[in-house]
Amino acid sequence: MSDLIISPKPDDPKLSASVSGFDQTGVPVETRVVTERALTLYLNRQEIVTMMTIGDHPDLLAVGYLANQNMLEPDNPITGVDYDDDLGVVVVRTRHETNFEEKLKKKIRTSGCAQGTIFGDVMESFEDVKLPGNTILSGRVLQNLLKKINTMPSLYLTAGAIHGCVLARDDAPIAYMEDVGRHNAVDKIAGWMWLNDCDPADKLFYTTGRLTSEMVIKCVMMGIPILISRSGFTAWGVDLARSAGLTLIGRARGARFTVLSGEERVIFDSQPVTETSK
Repeated sequence: MSDLIISPKPDDPKLSASVSGFDQTGVPVETRVVTERALTLYLNRQEIVTMMTIGDHPDLLAVGYLANQNMLEPDNPITGVDYDDDLGVVVVRTRHETNFEEKLKKKIRTSGCAQGTIFGDVMESFEDVKLPGNTILSGRVLQNLLKKINTMPSLYLTAGAIHGCVLARDDAPIAYMEDVGRHNAVDKIAGWMWLNDCDPADKLFYTTGRLTSEMVIKCVMMGIPILISRSGFTAWGVDLARSAGLTLIGRARGARFTVLSGEERVIFDSQPVTETSK
């Protein structure tokens, strides 16, 4: 775990709350539940979107969202990110003024939790992305990575009802983010990568959520060649992954996994699953 730079903070009291209830026998119980807060994002003076989030890393979420929507450009650097906790507002400021009024009209509603959206011209850029082909993942390395992720402290283990995403190099997690919407967790990692000038070419991306079109689009736009999930696929997600040359691995649990795209990057050397190892 020495390569892990940023990770969940399950003990942060702002991220979950104790709620009274009853179990199946009617006995009173106390349980932890995750928080859910509205965060309104501005790019300079323009309101972009309001997101429902657990509230950690608003700066990374804001920058990552804008990066994945093609609203940030290398020749217009970020000069500051301001966050007001009381108002639930985050403002990303760039050197030059921006105007995405027309772009904001071209929204496409996605299957993401909490009403995920992408903007129409993202699909145009998606078709031009070329993913690196020399990143290789072996089944045994994937098995080791999954074991590390599943044993890391997380808000999911504390309160549940949350998605997690992990950026990794081989079987070493680098950044681990959680949120109520899987697209938010992705965007936090995208924001961290953007602000830290992280090279995506040799990275893997793991998510607990479904491998939908939105997840594939975000991963491709981030330049990461391999996307992994413990969950399943959607047909459009598979079609987009194949068209972009993205390696798409789903139903990854233990030594088992299914590859539906980009199998040329995978070394199939997983240990056979026996009755005693299930």
